[in-house]
Amino acid sequence: MFKVAFDLRDGTESGFAAASAERLWTEKTTTRMVVQVRNIPFFVQGVAFGDTVRVRADHDRRELVFEELLARSGHSTVQINIPGQDAVAPIEAVLQQLGCSWETASAGKLWAVDVPPEADYASARAALLLVVAKVGAVLEEASIAAHHSNNDR
Repeated sequence: MFKVAFDLRDGTESGFAAASAERLWTEKTTTRMVVQVRNIPFFVQGVAFGDTVRVRADHDRRELVFEELLARSGHSTVQINIPGQDAVAPIEAVLQQLGCSWETASAGKLWAVDVPPEADYASARAALLLVVAKVGAVLEEASIAAHHSNNDR
């Protein structure tokens, strides 16, 4: 596995951090310069765990850089900014019920959540948004698969 840089528009994609790029773990495929994303994005929008992307070599930066999304995996990405420790348990409960996994950063304040393809996110979304609002967290739907979506957005 190796990292690929995903440049962030205007220094950031989500409102969670000021950065010029996020580097995601990827894995080779059988096609040259095509890789599969192997971790959950904290800041990048429009990409989820398992998505297949094309990369290019940036010789000045000496790294591989995201070029385009080729195929969606069926996973969705939700990014959550947690205001404090009191918010953790209620949000975890909803995510566990959905069968989600997540990674944390910034001392547990930033969560990158993977919604697996088999999760009924469209039905559970209202409960998640209610809990997030109740605890004062901020939720960003960074990449929502078509089957996780509904018409209420």
